Amino acid sequence: MARYIFITGGVVSSLGKGLASAALGALLQARGYSVRLRKLDPYLNVDPGTMSPFEHGEVFVTDDGAETDLDLGHYERFTGVAARATDSVSSGRVYSTVLEKERRGDYLGKTIQVIPHVTNEIKDFLSIGDDEVDFMLCEIGGTVGDIEGLPFFEAIRQFSQDRPRGECIFMHLTLLPFIKASGELKTKPTQHSVKELRSIGIAPDILVCRSEGPIPVKEREKLALFCNVRPDSVIAAQDLKSIYEAPLAYHREGLDQAVLDAFGIHPAPKPNLTRWDDVADRIYNPEGEVKVAIVGKYTQLEDAYKSIAEALTHGGMANRVRVRIEWVDAEIFDKAEDVGPSLEGYHAILVPGGFGERGTEGKIKAAQYAREHKVPYLGICLGMQMAVIEAARNVAGLDAAGSEEFDHEAGKKRFEPVVYHLKEWVQGNHKVSRQVGDDKGGTMRLGAYNATLTEGTKVAAIYGTTQIDERHRHRYEVDVKYRDQLEQAGLVFSGMSPDGSLPEIIEWPDHPWFIGVQFHPELKSKPFDPHPLFKDFVRAAKEVSRLV
Repeated sequence: MARYIFITGGVVSSLGKGLASAALGALLQARGYSVRLRKLDPYLNVDPGTMSPFEHGEVFVTDDGAETDLDLGHYERFTGVAARATDSVSSGRVYSTVLEKERRGDYLGKTIQVIPHVTNEIKDFLSIGDDEVDFMLCEIGGTVGDIEGLPFFEAIRQFSQDRPRGECIFMHLTLLPFIKASGELKTKPTQHSVKELRSIGIAPDILVCRSEGPIPVKEREKLALFCNVRPDSVIAAQDLKSIYEAPLAYHREGLDQAVLDAFGIHPAPKPNLTRWDDVADRIYNPEGEVKVAIVGKYTQLEDAYKSIAEALTHGGMANRVRVRIEWVDAEIFDKAEDVGPSLEGYHAILVPGGFGERGTEGKIKAAQYAREHKVPYLGICLGMQMAVIEAARNVAGLDAAGSEEFDHEAGKKRFEPVVYHLKEWVQGNHKVSRQVGDDKGGTMRLGAYNATLTEGTKVAAIYGTTQIDERHRHRYEVDVKYRDQLEQAGLVFSGMSPDGSLPEIIEWPDHPWFIGVQFHPELKSKPFDPHPLFKDFVRAAKEVSRLV
């Protein structure tokens, strides 16, 4: 049976619960334990799949096709443990499940209430796979006191009472603000947050306090006294230059030791932090710098492209260079005749995924600039589709090429829908069908799918194999019926679905580095195991930087 660590937050949101959870998971792994991390989100959306990126940041996709919170990306990147659909649940999912059971009559006519029916559903979720790992880390989204989070807090309180004594602990993350005018570090917000947590029956075993600097002994003792925790269980979470220093920083603060002490594990296995020492060394001791332009449509919120930014960082670490990312709003290119002045000086261009028409002409122009000026280009999902449309219009002679997703000329005589709404595909051993008018949530082509690469192509050399599997999240595809015409113009379809019906990868063989992929390779990249595409993309950018 797994030991459970429940991570809660107080005072304000966005303090880094997800990062703290991921770093703790990595530290427990470094001591030889197996871990799994989970996220419980209080919002009423069934999942974040239909949320605007401006509202929630990126949607992280698991191998088994779940659309989840971006914190699961942190979990995977730090631990290397592939997330599953059972590692993420929202209030919407819980209530939906409870109501479905009520409609089926599963509750035998009982009155359905938050306690016990909703809380029991949450507890059942928490128990999934608890015999598979040594530690289960469960992060509760939001902050203590949020009305929508109360069922989750009550559920974890009950869960800790249901389990044998010593199998559950609580870690509470709070803010220690520094008031410059008085020169004081204020502990009162944390005291009030812990008081709120204890009022609902949960007493934290460990306090993780976000601060700009170290916590003085006086304040640490004060927090321990008023929050009823041991002084060595008050952990400082200081601001860091890189998130990948977090495991080392938390270890220096004694977080992993405090957790093992709380469980009564003595003697504690010694940690092997060689992996994270190497990661930190590559981050802080680069041998050069490359500049990469991300031409996207959600650039006002960097979390919208969180995994892409991190995957570029991983590629930089593999090549011993710092990747300086600059965000370029694709919409400003829509009506621009010449995008050269905006893209000159970059060593590589990346066009990420997205939905809807806004900014798509700008992405097409970015792909054209990269192709014509021999700048390394990586197109992901929509970025691949825009590269294909650019090739169709400017090289293959299909002047009216466009996509059914956003082109208003659909149905007219000259419209060439080289990108179309995917209505049918094979998933495992069965066929999946979708219609344009279907519900938006959970209806895309989601999760891991296999692809076959063409021998002798650039991508086959990069992967070192012709058989790969990657994660998808899209409902539009490049139409394979245009393949012959595009390949006659020089564009190579270098990766296809196993049945040959769905294009997965395109590349220009006469270009130093121009690749578009329908899937999302960034979702599988890790600091200690960079994705091969990002690793080679940054290598190509590094070569360009040496020539400038």
